[in-house]
Amino acid sequence: MGQTLTGLLTSVRAIAGRPGTPAQSRPGGGPDQALLAALRLCGDHLSALAAAGPLTDARRTRLIASIGALTTACSTPGADAFDALLRTGQQALDSGGEAEARLALALADEATALRARSKGAWRLRGNALDALGRGEEAITAYERHLALQQNTAASRDVERRIATLRAAGDRIDEALTLFRAGADTGADTGADTGADKEADTGADKEADKEADTEADTWADTEAFGSAARLSRHLPAAEARAAFTGLVRLRTAEHGAGDPAVRRLAALYAEHRRLSDRDPVADPLLGGAEPIGVPGLRRLVAGRTVCLVADTPRTAEQEQRPGSPLAALIEGYDLVVRCDEARHTAPAARTDLHACTLRGDTPWKGPRWDRRAGARLVFGDPLPHWRLALRSRLVPGAQDRVGDATLRRPLHDPALLGEEAGAGPASTAYTVLRLLDFLGTPARVDLIGFEGPAALSPREREWVGTRTANTDDTAVRITLR
Repeated sequence: MGQTLTGLLTSVRAIAGRPGTPAQSRPGGGPDQALLAALRLCGDHLSALAAAGPLTDARRTRLIASIGALTTACSTPGADAFDALLRTGQQALDSGGEAEARLALALADEATALRARSKGAWRLRGNALDALGRGEEAITAYERHLALQQNTAASRDVERRIATLRAAGDRIDEALTLFRAGADTGADTGADTGADKEADTGADKEADKEADTEADTWADTEAFGSAARLSRHLPAAEARAAFTGLVRLRTAEHGAGDPAVRRLAALYAEHRRLSDRDPVADPLLGGAEPIGVPGLRRLVAGRTVCLVADTPRTAEQEQRPGSPLAALIEGYDLVVRCDEARHTAPAARTDLHACTLRGDTPWKGPRWDRRAGARLVFGDPLPHWRLALRSRLVPGAQDRVGDATLRRPLHDPALLGEEAGAGPASTAYTVLRLLDFLGTPARVDLIGFEGPAALSPREREWVGTRTANTDDTAVRITLR
């Protein structure tokens, strides 16, 4: 791949020129300047990929192939380079990284410059801005797309996304209104009681007054700073950080029982949910309840949990009437199984099923029709995860479905926040790390994870540092 990447970069530079230099003139005028600018952007991205070392990500490999197709289209008379440009932008977006999202946006800008009335170009621009957390700008691009789109059915997803982004912005506006109303009233929730007043001397009162004034001034300054930063026009990550700071400071100042603080916290929770998923219930979920981090923490709190491997030996013993292993598994509060069951009996108890999306088209896998109390689906990027849920969930096969906040616990900065360079993780390891992060189960045991079901060396090392005891049937994990 390294040699192919170098060759492609050479071809791109030959057609489009290097950054900051005009492309060489060609007979017949050559490609449009916007296409050449797009090629130069692709060349910059290829150069960054080449400098980063060997490629192991299949999505980036597909992006490179798309750039190759665009390069060929730009150098072939009569070829439709515009469609190749849109495909390259979409492939960049599907790759899931921030740098790729920025490339997709830059390519969308060139596409709209080429054809201002292309609904595909405006849809790509809206998706790229959305992926970068620039919701208000994404709404503008989505509206341009809708103005050009004649197919009502094809525009419903875009309409729902616009409604979601606007609702998230409305929560921020209401929070700011609530904050300003509280600041105007100047309510003081920290007044002394009568007994305190009688016990205080004049000097004590003066000292307390100065301390309270200093603390209130600091809290007000911090809160006003967070409110000043908060805006619906901020990128999503910055808005979330400012919103978090405002809620934290208001809670510390007035207490969680204050009605205004409770409303502020509710607005914050709604904003977070809207940032991760659409507000409209998906009928394909079949009435299943979306569950996030707080809900999962409550589900496992104080309960004994076992992760059961899908091996022929474990499955045979579990199905045998009166077997010690079957009795052991039945004694746990929550039974967790992972990925597609090849040996486990269809009727085997599953309180929580977890699976990881893998491959180029994870939404085309077998449907999750085995009954489970809750189902967690791990995967990235977000559009592929959403499509997989809509394609593979079976109505009535689960009571709860993990929402987008639980789709990548190992790499989500709000959860474990590990670097993605450690390689793919097994689903069982992801579940273990998530349970360890939550820290609320009474006990977590592994059953049957040996032989073909054994964890990787890195994962076994992590488990080994937390192993409390081991017997013939189970490995007990001590959570942090």
